[in-house]
Amino acid sequence: MQTYPTLAALDLGSNSFHLQVGRVEGEQLFYLDAIKESVRLAGGLNVNKCLDGASQRRALNCLARFSERLQGMPAGAVRAVGTSALRVAKNAPEFLEKARAALGFDIEIVAGREEARLIYLGVSHSLPLNPEPRLVVDIGGGSTECIIGTGYEAQERESLRMGCVVFSNRFFPKGAIDKSAMKAAEIAARIETRMVAGPGFVKGAWTEAVGSSGSARALGDICRQNGHSDGAITLGGLKWLRERLIKLGNIDQFDVSGLKPDRRPVIIGGLAIMLALFEELGIEQMTAAQGAMREGILWDLLGRTHDRDMRDVTTSQFQRRYQVDMAQARRVETLALALFENLSPDADASRRLAWAARLHEIGISIAHAGFNKHGAYILENADMPGFSRRDQVDMGMLVRAGRGGLDKLGLAPGFSEWPLILCLRLAVLFSMSRSDTPPPAISLVCEAGVCWLSLPADWLGENPLTRAILEDEVRNWSKAAAALRLELA
Repeated sequence: MQTYPTLAALDLGSNSFHLQVGRVEGEQLFYLDAIKESVRLAGGLNVNKCLDGASQRRALNCLARFSERLQGMPAGAVRAVGTSALRVAKNAPEFLEKARAALGFDIEIVAGREEARLIYLGVSHSLPLNPEPRLVVDIGGGSTECIIGTGYEAQERESLRMGCVVFSNRFFPKGAIDKSAMKAAEIAARIETRMVAGPGFVKGAWTEAVGSSGSARALGDICRQNGHSDGAITLGGLKWLRERLIKLGNIDQFDVSGLKPDRRPVIIGGLAIMLALFEELGIEQMTAAQGAMREGILWDLLGRTHDRDMRDVTTSQFQRRYQVDMAQARRVETLALALFENLSPDADASRRLAWAARLHEIGISIAHAGFNKHGAYILENADMPGFSRRDQVDMGMLVRAGRGGLDKLGLAPGFSEWPLILCLRLAVLFSMSRSDTPPPAISLVCEAGVCWLSLPADWLGENPLTRAILEDEVRNWSKAAAALRLELA
C-alpha cells in the first residue's frame, strides 16, 4: 500500500470550501495548512435546482487557488469531497468537469450518511476519547447531519434536508426577519428533525452533545461573548439571539460580539435549525468542536494508506448481511485479480475489481434469476460507508456486467472498465463448479483491442461444457459495442 508524508482533504461544502493539509507521522496526523473560503454554493441553486453562473465562478476561482497549494502532491494523497449542494444540483456533472480541471484532482460526491460518518470521524479526533455515546450535530449550508457515536465509531447517522444557506434564503429573503418567518423556519426544521427524534437520538441515548461546523462555532462564540455561557451553546442564549434578531428586523442591522462578517448572511437560518434541534432532541447545552468533515476526510484517507480502508470493512459487512458464499467470492476474486494483473498495473482498478468480485453474488439474497441486476441495484443505492456515489455506481456496473448479454449494458466502446468486466466474467465462468480444484493454466493477453485467452488443449477437450460456454462468451464479445474482442488461442 502506497504511503505519503503529507495528505490533503477538501470539503466542498454548500456554504464554504475548506482545504486541510496534514503531515503524517506513523499513525498520527499533524495539521498544517487550513484554508477556508465562503463560496455559498447552495445559494446559487435556482428554482430548477441548477447552479447559477455566479456561484460556479466563485467555486472555480476558489478551486484554482486551492490548486496552487496542492501542486506536486500525488493523486493518492489528495481527496476532495462534495456534499449537499452538489448532490442536489442537476447540472453537477457539467460543473464537476470544470471543477476537476480547475483543481487538478478528482472530486467525489458522497451521500448524506457518508458525509455524517466523515463528520463524526473528524469531530471525534478533535475531542478527548470518551467511552460514552456522543451526539454530534453539523449544520451545513444545504444539509444537517446528526450522528450518535462512541469513540471513533459512528453508530447512528442521519442527514436532514435543511441547512443554514438554504433556510436563510427560503425563510428570510434579503435578510428580512420577523416573528412569523422565524416561527415558520423553526416549524419546518422541527418537522425535518423528527425524522431522527427516535430512541437513538433523544436525550438519554447520549451523554454529551457536540456541534460541528461554522454555524455551531458562531453560535457558541455569540453565547460566550454576550454572557450566556462560557463558550457552550445554550437554549437560553439561542432564545435571546432569536428575540434580538426579530427586534432588529433585518440581518444587515445585526452587529453583535462573536459574529464574523462572513457568517452574518446565514446565521439566521442556522439559528432556526439549532433551536429546532435543541427542542426536538432535548438538548440543554452543546459544546462547539473544532473538528469537522475536512479532518474526517484526512483521517479516512490516512486509514486508506495504512491498510485500514473503510471500504474493505463495508465490503465485509455486506458479505455477511447478504449471506454471500465467501469461498466462492474468494475463488472469483483470486482469479479475476490474477487475470487483470497481466493487463494493467492500476492499483485502484484492481481494488474496484476485488470489491466487485467479493460482492458479485449479493443479489442472490433477493432472487437467483437476474441476481446480477439485483446486486447492482443494491450497490448503487445502499448506504455504503467509505464509498462515494461514483464508487457505488462503478461497482454496480461491474456486478451487472458480470453475467448476461454485454450488448444490453449500453456502455460506450471506449469505456475504460471493459478489461475489468472481461476479467470478472472469465473468473465467474471458470469458477462455476464452485470447487476448490485449481483452474487450468490460463493466459490472457490483450493487444490492439484483441484479448487472446490461452488454455491447455487437452483441458478443453476434457471439459466440453466449459469449452461450449467459452465459445459462447467469445460470440458475446463479438456482438458487444466494446473496444475489446475475446478470442480463444
